[in-house]
Amino acid sequence: MRILHTMLRVGDLDRSVKFYTEVLGMKLLRTTDRPEQKYSLAFVGYEGEDRTAVLELTYNYGVDSYDLGAGFGHIAIEIPDAKKACDAVRAKGGAVTREAGPVLGGSTVIAFVQDPDGYKIEFIEHKRAS
Repeated sequence: MRILHTMLRVGDLDRSVKFYTEVLGMKLLRTTDRPEQKYSLAFVGYEGEDRTAVLELTYNYGVDSYDLGAGFGHIAIEIPDAKKACDAVRAKGGAVTREAGPVLGGSTVIAFVQDPDGYKIEFIEHKRAS
């Protein structure tokens, strides 16, 4: 068994695909439009669905925003350099909500950015072998 994807409801599919592909560097893997059921999907990720878990972005026709609720936390992405990743997100118009630095009470370097719908994405800096 393995995790296949995490689904996020988004208010503007094109805007969200642009953020995840152009700002975070994911690939658009596939799309589906279901006019009869009034929704569209876009799957994005760093590798294909056959290799790793991906994100399913779901746009429900006519719904431009959602209450994110208190249960969802964030998506985590491993990156080589959290500060450089934040700088790249900011340079492409993205929002950095926590600058790169050690997690409270620890030494792991993390940062947080936010997608256009308000979902938090945590960058976790990969520790280099000493």
